[in-house]
Amino acid sequence: MAEKEKTSKVKSFFSRIFAWLRSVKSEMKKVVWTSPKALRANTIMVVVALIIVAAATGVVDFVFSKFITILGIII
Repeated sequence: MAEKEKTSKVKSFFSRIFAWLRSVKSEMKKVVWTSPKALRANTIMVVVALIIVAAATGVVDFVFSKFITILGIII
C-alpha cells in the first residue's frame, strides 16, 4: 500500500511538462520587450562593431602574413 501512495503523489511526466509550459507562459507575460526602434538601433550598433572588429582582425592578419613572408625571404 505504501508503494501505491508513493506513485499517486508523484506527478506524471506529461503533467509536469504542462505545468512547466504554463509557468513559462506566465513568465513570458512579465517580459518587457524592447521597442522596434531601439531594436533597430542596437542591431546597427552590433553590425558596425562587427565590421570594425573584422576589419581590424583582417589588417592584423595581413600585417603578420607579410611579416612572415619577409622573414622567410630574409632567412
